[in-house]
Amino acid sequence: MRVFTILGPSHSGKTTLTQALVGLEGVTGKRQETATVAAMQPFSFMSEHWAAIDLAGGSENLAQAGPALAASDAAVLCVPADAEAAVLAAPYLRKIEEAGIPAFLFINRMDQAAGRVADIVAALQTYCNHSIVLRQVPIREAGQVVGAVDLISERAWKYIEGQPSALIELPDAMLGREQQARTEMLEALADYDDHLMEELIEDQKVLPEEAYEIATRVLQHTDLFPALLGSAEHSNGILRLMKSLRHEVPQVGATQARLGAASDALARDVVAVGCMADQVKHLGKSVLLRALDGGLANGAPIAGRALGNLTDLAPEVNGGGIAAGGLGQAVKSDHLKLGYSYSVDGSVALPAWAQPHPSNYRRVVSPVHERDETRLSTALERLSEIDPALGIEQDTASGRALLHLQGPLHLRRVLATLDSEFGVDAIGEQVPPALCETITKPVEVLHRHRKQSGGAGQFADVVIEIAPLPRAAGFQFSDTVKGGAVPKNYIPSVEAGVREALAQGSNGHPVVDLSVTLKDGKHHAVDSSDYAFRTAGKNAVRKALEEAGLVLLQPIMKVAIHVPSVFTGGLVPVVSGMKGQILGFAAEEGAAGWDVFETLLPLAAQDDLCHALASATRGTAWFETGFDHYQEARHGDFEPA
Repeated sequence: MRVFTILGPSHSGKTTLTQALVGLEGVTGKRQETATVAAMQPFSFMSEHWAAIDLAGGSENLAQAGPALAASDAAVLCVPADAEAAVLAAPYLRKIEEAGIPAFLFINRMDQAAGRVADIVAALQTYCNHSIVLRQVPIREAGQVVGAVDLISERAWKYIEGQPSALIELPDAMLGREQQARTEMLEALADYDDHLMEELIEDQKVLPEEAYEIATRVLQHTDLFPALLGSAEHSNGILRLMKSLRHEVPQVGATQARLGAASDALARDVVAVGCMADQVKHLGKSVLLRALDGGLANGAPIAGRALGNLTDLAPEVNGGGIAAGGLGQAVKSDHLKLGYSYSVDGSVALPAWAQPHPSNYRRVVSPVHERDETRLSTALERLSEIDPALGIEQDTASGRALLHLQGPLHLRRVLATLDSEFGVDAIGEQVPPALCETITKPVEVLHRHRKQSGGAGQFADVVIEIAPLPRAAGFQFSDTVKGGAVPKNYIPSVEAGVREALAQGSNGHPVVDLSVTLKDGKHHAVDSSDYAFRTAGKNAVRKALEEAGLVLLQPIMKVAIHVPSVFTGGLVPVVSGMKGQILGFAAEEGAAGWDVFETLLPLAAQDDLCHALASATRGTAWFETGFDHYQEARHGDFEPA
């Protein structure tokens, strides 16, 4: 079995294309779906087994592309026949290039194309380091595309609604354009074949068989991306695409070698890779595995444990497990997770290119019913095993689960799964601002802690000085006590009390960037204790903070936005409107047509940035973020927690 992934922008016709390819011969196997994100459909074509993975469009679903491409032998990038929409394909072109996977570009909806195909390819080329080479040119009548000419075989085909195209004579009006386009294609192929280069220099005729052989080799080496034309809705160009896949896509051994070359940690003994996963009610976790080396069967050792139930999803299921290259649905295998490759003894995370973009959309999630608290925690842990883009930690302020997500649609999908598969009704809320406090001037105070009523007495006398420190200096404690006024064994207790007081200032936020010095004090031979000096240190700091005057600090993050260069200028007002400081931008190394836009931005604006980027860049940009420093907050910088 050979496997390919179909991906591309939203509304480009990916699902229609998948259905058209699968329906060419009408023989299908068991369909596997991950709700609203991906679907895998096995099928047969010319007595060979195939599987197509259809990925949903949209930036929040791109996280699923990594595992799917890792398990695929090739990719098909489906793009609309519109040069202005080429930028929407930029994230997918980039992902395909990073994966190093053989890929075809399918320019869909040619029946609606208004502009020149060459302009569409040129627009796509802006975002691709590899050369994109047209393998077909359209035949037009009265301005409408009615067929295509294959540039290798030089045969012309006329589209027929809902049926395979009909072979026709090459129109005389097309001869010049066809020859020009074929020469351009052959010159591109000749860059990777010396013999072809000699033939072109000597003006010899290049036979179709030779051109096909070179095109296959070039595709499998990922030297070029060939572009084909058609309309999936009308079944135009579908058979030509499928035949190209059949003749040119490599076998599973090349996929295993590609994964091995991507990471030293991926040894040759890798036997399978997970490409899709889901949580199914009453069934549990389901992981779609692709066998890479040998085969897999029920009970076979994988990742150090026995494989649970394994169902072959291919047509003509024989019940004997899955062979190398085959796909199987594994259940009752709780040790398997999405985003990993597996050997007999262990597992290894997929290469960096297969990992999702940072999940920077944050929400605190809590159950609607308090009785579901424990069930929510368990459910989220299970979801993280099938969703590599879902990050989970504990919110320090509320103690609730803090989710890191790709965006609001990702959150909606997680909440829906919690409800439908685990029976947990949960809500997501904004994360309270992570604020701190600090002081602006030094203060010295004397505090005496004394208690004589009932039981053992308590006595501790301390003199402390607090002073501001530079930003990000944290907290420093020292003592200058002389003559044993405060015995050395009590000084750690004073520091513990100081730290307790600083953990929560008068406004409920941690106090940072200051020094506390224990300068003097008194003790009592009977009534002094660790507890007394700890209490004295805590109350002395609280008193000093009131006199010093606290100011509020907000965390400032350094943000690197990866954005197609056509949208870079539009980010300036977006970031400025969020009170961000623009650091600059430059072309991103190794990513054609992309810039890295750097800015300093308040953490409180991070969720707003997710929304703004989706709008300002049409869902193409993503960002990385890390803490930079604290900055004094101004009125209106954030809403109260």
